Amino acid sequence: MLLKQLLKNLDYTLVQGCLNTEVTDIYYDSRKVTPGGLFVCIVGTQRDSHDYAADVAAKGAAVLAIQHDLPAEVLAALPDVTVVKFENTRYAMALLSTAYFGRPALEMTMVGVTGTKGKTTTTHMIKAVLEAAGHKVGMVGTNGVYYPGHHYDLNNTTPESYELQKILRQLADAGCDACVMEVSSQGIMMDRVAGIHYKVGVFTNLYPDHIGPGEHSSFEEYRSWKGKLFQR
Repeated sequence: MLLKQLLKNLDYTLVQGCLNTEVTDIYYDSRKVTPGGLFVCIVGTQRDSHDYAADVAAKGAAVLAIQHDLPAEVLAALPDVTVVKFENTRYAMALLSTAYFGRPALEMTMVGVTGTKGKTTTTHMIKAVLEAAGHKVGMVGTNGVYYPGHHYDLNNTTPESYELQKILRQLADAGCDACVMEVSSQGIMMDRVAGIHYKVGVFTNLYPDHIGPGEHSSFEEYRSWKGKLFQR
């Protein structure tokens, strides 16, 4: 797919290169990059993957998505790599992935379930009700991914945006007309569900949890992120 097709719904600055660059896949893990890939540089809590720009270019990355400027000497050493700058690369990765996988969420009725407790139980109940009504349902959450005849585990309740869009494409291609998924506050805060419009939002409850280093700084912040599901 051409880079310019992936960028249609995003604000960006072309630092160098060509928008007609062919993109073979999208990566956020530098260890997995293959020739022709688009690597998304993410500023994390412990690492900044902008530091791996030269490494992924050496592996054949065709495009770098950056959030802050690269050192001049690094950029000068990458004359054949297209570099695109975004305000927020996590958000950009979500929309790039949505476009790359053909916007699969639009092919299903999306149901998002959030809350401190009860998300997993609630998603299973909704799945059972929808199936009893004749729908073909996919489910994503703490217990993994389910769709007719298939099940596999996940590392996170709400997967990274690229993984989530890949899963939604699997569900849509399998004929699912509905997807029920757990949406964690971390998943919302880290833009993993950006680009997904939920037809139905479910809120189970709210308790002071997931507050501390690496999560939410306060109960008020935690509550605020939970509520953002209903703005999507």
